[in-house]
Amino acid sequence: MQSHSEYASQLRDADLRVTRPRVAVLEAVCASPHADTDTIVGAVRRALPDVSRQAVYDILRALTASGLVRRIQPSGHVARYESRVGDNHHHVVCRSCGIIADVDCAVGEAPCLVPSDHQGFVLDEAEVIYWGLCAECAASPTSGSRP
Repeated sequence: MQSHSEYASQLRDADLRVTRPRVAVLEAVCASPHADTDTIVGAVRRALPDVSRQAVYDILRALTASGLVRRIQPSGHVARYESRVGDNHHHVVCRSCGIIADVDCAVGEAPCLVPSDHQGFVLDEAEVIYWGLCAECAASPTSGSRP
């Protein structure tokens, strides 16, 4: 776990003003990878009860734009945020419970996948989401086996 001064340093390095709410949001994202907005709002309000939901949304937008956090939104799910940025990783999502986990790219450099026709785009990233059942859900008799 990072210290307050390390979060403040990250904000300064990203040319963002250091405020208690920004530090609290960054800390909440780092503490709970793949957290949704409600989870982040709850964590921030435990430290700073008067922070508005809109302030957290605005801070998440600023942190995402600056590259300090990454926003992911698997199909059919709410947006999630993570602090693992700057590497080339993907995600696996459980169809039953919705848990999300990181999956390292097999190639290791971006983009790790190249389409047969890139339509003239200069590619810098490939986003892959794997879907299935996590080990716990796959072992559960109530989840059944899914194709």
